[in-house]
Amino acid sequence: MQHRLLQTLTQFGNILQGWLLPRLEEELGPLTPKQEQLVRVLGLLGLDAWIASSRGRVGRPSHNRGAIARAFVAKAVYNLPTTRALVDQLQSDSVLRRLCGWESVRAIPDETVFSRSFAQFAETELPQRVHAALIAKTQSERLIGHISRDSTAIAVRERPVKVAAEPAQEAAAPAGGPPSGQRKRSRKRKRTRVERQKEMTLEEMLADLPRHCSIGCKTNSQGRKETWRGYKLHLDVADGQIPISCVLTSASLHDSQVAIPLATLTAARVTSLYDLMDSAYDSDLIRQHSHELGHVPIIESQARRFKPARPMLPHEADRFRERTTVERVNARLKDEFGGRHVRVRGAVKVMAHLMFGILVLTVDQILRLSP
Repeated sequence: MQHRLLQTLTQFGNILQGWLLPRLEEELGPLTPKQEQLVRVLGLLGLDAWIASSRGRVGRPSHNRGAIARAFVAKAVYNLPTTRALVDQLQSDSVLRRLCGWESVRAIPDETVFSRSFAQFAETELPQRVHAALIAKTQSERLIGHISRDSTAIAVRERPVKVAAEPAQEAAAPAGGPPSGQRKRSRKRKRTRVERQKEMTLEEMLADLPRHCSIGCKTNSQGRKETWRGYKLHLDVADGQIPISCVLTSASLHDSQVAIPLATLTAARVTSLYDLMDSAYDSDLIRQHSHELGHVPIIESQARRFKPARPMLPHEADRFRERTTVERVNARLKDEFGGRHVRVRGAVKVMAHLMFGILVLTVDQILRLSP
């Protein structure tokens, strides 16, 4: 990290340890480790700046959206499976309730209010915007050595959507009709999504990715095939296990079709040197795009018909070992921050649920790296 970033994080840690936490303990009593973690996360995120105030409006006063947003962050910190469990925790834990912003049990909104607020946060992409700002504030001046890219399965309780196959594109008939005696029609090869992405903007590439619920199949680290119903979360992770960019797609989408838009999104946020990817991203177009961004791609070679896999050079193999950072982030997201407890439906809400967990994970890793 750059000197200014280290100085900012050190100052934040000094204020937290020397002033904020002692004041909170005087007011609320001793804090548990989870409560201290929540204080650190909320202190670095600054959620109130992202939520519009409802003061001065005509009509019935609305519920405190800032407190509700802090409660969803607490849901990720505590790894609670449902919103009902979150409401129960708020009602029984007075310290947690006051950290979120409610002085009494009667002030806690009903579960339906939490659901409507979450839908609003999902539609406005609140956690995504907060995460992008957090990365810009803490990582934009950092020179990152390696960006590790991978996807993880997101299982949901939702029916898969059946999508009709697109019709094949035919080449235009030559002028004057086909030659005498020739009956076959020439067909124009349909361009792959990766080939089309070379001519698209970032917004067009992201809009072109399917996001409906589907059936996914992936080979795990033990070489066994796993199937699930739901989505895929594609991640770019920097050294230090810090998530930089996230994209949610259908579970059936191949990893290689998200590499170019994800790399473009990451390059707009941070400066990095090496792109680390497994054999699912073995494509000349992906390598070319990485070079165009000024990066060095290190991609595990995939064995194909009549073409064996190319072994990595020793220096490439040494750097490729850093790719375990993205696997650790995937594991922490699922085991500690709600990635296994997806109870909402639809890509928009699923992404918001996962991003609240990504927010907590990102702050946790940033503070671990600070002195």
